Amino acid sequence: MSAEGPPPPAARRGRPGRLQVSARTKTGIALLHDEVSGHAYDVRLKLTKEVLTIQKQDVICVSGSGPSANAPSSPSSPVANKPKYEKRWLDALSLPLSMARVSRCRAGADTFRSSAIQVQALHGVSSGPLQFHTAQERADWLRMVSANISDLMLRNMKMANKCCSPCDQVIHMGWVSERLGGAGSSQTFRPRFLALRGSSLYVFISPPVSTLDWVRAEKTYHLCEVLFKVHKLWLPDDCWAQASLSLGLQDPDGGDHGPFCFSVLVGHSGSHVFSVELGSELAAWELSFQRATFRAVQRTRSKTYICSGQGDTLCFTVDFALGFTCFDSKTKSVLWRFKFSQLKGSSDDGKARVKLLFQSLDTKQIEMKELEFQDLTAVLHCIHSFMAARVASLDPAFMDTQSIARRYMYSS
Repeated sequence: MSAEGPPPPAARRGRPGRLQVSARTKTGIALLHDEVSGHAYDVRLKLTKEVLTIQKQDVICVSGSGPSANAPSSPSSPVANKPKYEKRWLDALSLPLSMARVSRCRAGADTFRSSAIQVQALHGVSSGPLQFHTAQERADWLRMVSANISDLMLRNMKMANKCCSPCDQVIHMGWVSERLGGAGSSQTFRPRFLALRGSSLYVFISPPVSTLDWVRAEKTYHLCEVLFKVHKLWLPDDCWAQASLSLGLQDPDGGDHGPFCFSVLVGHSGSHVFSVELGSELAAWELSFQRATFRAVQRTRSKTYICSGQGDTLCFTVDFALGFTCFDSKTKSVLWRFKFSQLKGSSDDGKARVKLLFQSLDTKQIEMKELEFQDLTAVLHCIHSFMAARVASLDPAFMDTQSIARRYMYSS
């Protein structure tokens, strides 16, 4: 959850904040699949703000002398000492929800797992696949468990931010699934933990729980050089979206649809494809990326890249206040400078070379500047980030108009 997100909306219009769930506790019956024996049996689930408890039914002696009692039975009252047995729900497993992960089970042709959810605690203990009687019931449990996990995540972030400088605050973090391989039925996912902190995006195998854990990230990217992109929602039936909007439904999560995917495009044409379980999570990631990138640009102020043009080694600077500047790497003399508003278009070869089209303020003519970079993708992402942040600084409503995921959250 975002540490500095807006409050939850009171009506259909507004920004999606934390998931709207009136109660944070819930009990219910689910079918648990024992992956060792292959059998399935009923369990009772008890959800609190901090723990999910799984209870199994067992027969216990509630009164009288049990079979192992040593005291002799009184011949005058045989009935009084007759043991009485009852079925009771007994705690079998308790899963702390702090930093836990909840997900839909996906296992190809396995029908049971495909209609179940699974909760995994921070240190790896898992609930196993939990199946519910209806899709709506599964969606309700998924949303409520997710909401409680998000609340605890927000609390952890606020505590961590008390020890961080203003420029190193955690803006958003949470579990995602990373897609491996290409599109198709054979695609696989692996869990990853993402965090937006300061001016960086962190990709972890497991959540950071101490200060030292932040230097153990699997990947780290500067937010000015990445591009966040919401995918077209992968829905089993395209009709549901139109129906939801026409009926004024607030959140497609209730229909138990997914996954909801987004890409993080990085330097050297690299990319990550992530999915989350709920539409509200996708909207939260989109808004958080926009805000984190905007703040990263404001803190960074300018980025300079070595490039070449017409055989010379040059420096190309993107500056939040000045726009674009190109100067000689040796003499430092400025060759040309343009404002952001003067950039009218661009084209590139997808490898290293880009053509930037600027409009002269004096002649109104288009001037073309051709440059070659070692990591063109990072430069193009940087230009996009700085220009978007520039517009957002002039128009506070700009980020709201750019949201794709939130259009599915609230109808107009």
